[in-house]
Amino acid sequence: LLAGLISGSVSIISEAIHSGMDLLAAIVAFFSVKMSDNPPDTEHPYGHGKFENVSGVVEAVLIFIAAGWIIYEAIHKIIAPAPIDNIGIGAAVMAVSAIVNFLVSRRLYQVAKKTDSIALEADALHLKTDVYTSVGVAVGLSLLWITGWKLLDPLVAIAVALMIIGESYRLLRNAFSPLLDSSLSEEETTIIHEVIQKRGFSFHHLRTRKSGRYRFADLHLEL
Repeated sequence: LLAGLISGSVSIISEAIHSGMDLLAAIVAFFSVKMSDNPPDTEHPYGHGKFENVSGVVEAVLIFIAAGWIIYEAIHKIIAPAPIDNIGIGAAVMAVSAIVNFLVSRRLYQVAKKTDSIALEADALHLKTDVYTSVGVAVGLSLLWITGWKLLDPLVAIAVALMIIGESYRLLRNAFSPLLDSSLSEEETTIIHEVIQKRGFSFHHLRTRKSGRYRFADLHLEL
């Protein structure tokens, strides 16, 4: 944010807003993971796993809002262009930001896969997109420095916003689906079938769903 204010670059400020949303999303993810790990109780007999999905939906909505604000500011910059200074500082900050986000997102993906956490996976996806957008902004600023074409700055900001919208759509789809009690994947359902059939039972009307990292199945067992 400081680099954006010093340079006057709307693309850097758009990345600052995106990173601010990352911080807020990480806080939401932290509390959702903490809540989802609570054991089942009388009021929630199936546990609290869906807190993670709610967290993912909240993250996606936050990203949509940030993207809309970035596009608004970029269009304003196109209509009323302003000078951009200290391009080198801005490009350097974006490069460092890309490296840090890459390392953090890779670690988050590892933990998300290990714990099957949709909240952590959402956060990792969020930061992975930051890597691309930060690199994009750094390249845009470098081209601006070479060509002197001021329109590059708001155009890069709009491109960043469109990438953010694409990210938030994927995130919203992945997080919202379990809230509607969608079935598990065909591969997982096949495993459940095989496990029951190996024990010699006949059954029908198998239903499956997922809540956070927990999977549930119920069926009619023939006796």
